[in-house]
Amino acid sequence: MPQNTSSTPTVAIVTGASRGAGRGIAIALGSHGATVYVTGRSAKASDHPLPGTIYETADAVTAAGGKGIAARCDHADDEQVKALFEQVVAEHGRLDILVNNAAAVHDELSAPGNFWEKPLKLADMIDVGVRSSYVASWLAAPIMVRQNHGLIAFTSASGAAHYSMGPAYGAHKAGIDKMAFDMDVDFRNAGADVASVSIWMGALATDRLKAIIAADEEKYGHLRGQIETPEFTGHVIWALYKDAGLTALSGQTLIGAELAVKYGIRDEGGRQPPSCRETHKVAPHVPYPVVIR
Repeated sequence: MPQNTSSTPTVAIVTGASRGAGRGIAIALGSHGATVYVTGRSAKASDHPLPGTIYETADAVTAAGGKGIAARCDHADDEQVKALFEQVVAEHGRLDILVNNAAAVHDELSAPGNFWEKPLKLADMIDVGVRSSYVASWLAAPIMVRQNHGLIAFTSASGAAHYSMGPAYGAHKAGIDKMAFDMDVDFRNAGADVASVSIWMGALATDRLKAIIAADEEKYGHLRGQIETPEFTGHVIWALYKDAGLTALSGQTLIGAELAVKYGIRDEGGRQPPSCRETHKVAPHVPYPVVIR
């Protein structure tokens, strides 16, 4: 697919980037010189029990070599999301990469018990996860189709294809994998050189996961040898974006660890994180090619 070959930097939006995967992805894209809009609800430390704000991430993006722009946005509010995309177009006139990472993750998600024994608020993952990713992509698509260029990436995980922490989590991951496939069908139908992919990340070395491991070493301690840094997926997304063969990968759900091997990317300390194909014996579902319009 054609790349942004002008002297202007690549413009990206990373949703849910106050902390965790989104923060790492934003910083990694910044290290490649991208201008990154960092979205999230955490504008000050008191906004969330875990550390991290959009301003801290934006500063880290700039320190990495890019330009970080903090954009406070509640992805459950469509009008706020619409204003975000209008801001990007007004300030840069383009959008090259959208990373759909925002999700409402509650601590009870990993608590013991069946889904009906846990709070109903866990269903928020479907709203701020599946629906919010759809809304952001719906707003990004006209921009990218008009410029005939762009990449929409969803951050997913193998829980899309096996049980992991209950049906709310599974519905979120399976839903965004399918969206990447279906959006590609529409981009191809429109003759647009825009790609959509879903990327299965491994266990991430986030503050949340570190706390979960520390709380139950017997159950989760084995993850220490498998975890990926949050920046790892960002470098994978950048390599995908720069891949001249990206069009052929569009619509697929891809395993980040396997893409890293393909592109020669190693994680912190030279580690090569394992693929869930190896650790869990699972692989992404492959949708059927039937199209009903």
